[in-house]
Amino acid sequence: MLKTKFKKVLSSALILAAGFAISTQEASAISFKSLFGKKKTEVIQLKGSDTILNVSQAVAENFMKQNKGARVAVTGGGSGTGIAAKLNKTVDIAMASRQMKSKEWAKSKEVGLDIQEITIGFDGITVVVNKDNPVKNLSKDQLRDIFMGKATNWKEFGGHDEKIIVLSRDSSSGTHAYFKEDVLRKGNSKGTEEYSGNALYLPSNEALKQEVKASKGAIAYIGMGYMDDTVKSVSVNGIAATPKNVANKTYPIARGVYWYTDKNLNGTVKELVEYMLSKDGQALVAKEGFVPVK
Repeated sequence: MLKTKFKKVLSSALILAAGFAISTQEASAISFKSLFGKKKTEVIQLKGSDTILNVSQAVAENFMKQNKGARVAVTGGGSGTGIAAKLNKTVDIAMASRQMKSKEWAKSKEVGLDIQEITIGFDGITVVVNKDNPVKNLSKDQLRDIFMGKATNWKEFGGHDEKIIVLSRDSSSGTHAYFKEDVLRKGNSKGTEEYSGNALYLPSNEALKQEVKASKGAIAYIGMGYMDDTVKSVSVNGIAATPKNVANKTYPIARGVYWYTDKNLNGTVKELVEYMLSKDGQALVAKEGFVPVK
């Protein structure tokens, strides 16, 4: 009887463990030994920017191949979500396509965190339109008018007599915040300009591309690393969004992309950061369409 009860308890424990792994989708595994109090494999958690999600995943995968005992989980959700998770002490690294705001730095001090900003690369925010749109170039002022809803028809810019459909990332996105401050507010962090009331907000670079591909009048902005031949890129102030033009600082809508970590790094997190900034890690940054920091 006792043996039978032990089997039932053990079976229930294993079912619970499996359910936990499936529900979080972030831990790679829970070992049988961990159920009985023995040390389990540490899982390094990264969360945040969808713009640098792919490159962070690529770096994590290669890091794990070279460090067989390491476990790294990488999830998106937007820069704001990642930074909030870091401030709540639920992740090791926040991924961001914008810099932390003053109120976020203040919050980090309040909760006893000593955070550092690590620039992992540079990105050019690429303006994209439908492939049938004949417009090839827009100035930053024209983009401002479009995304604020002041200009509403493509014929104003030499295009077809077609209504402009404004698409943007959602407010949790660092790219959303950067584009608003740099383009709509002309670099004024205290500006009040906002996106058009008719703008459609989408959760990812891929979702924006799919909508632009499907809608002839659509315009959006995406991270340079997500550009492909399903949409058409538009030059800004006569400069194309290319790694070369971001590197030489001629492309007008470019910014750094970041990892936010504790200053006092050790163990696997320290090794992962060092790998990201290494020759191999920076080669992956370039491969994913960003400009390396070194």
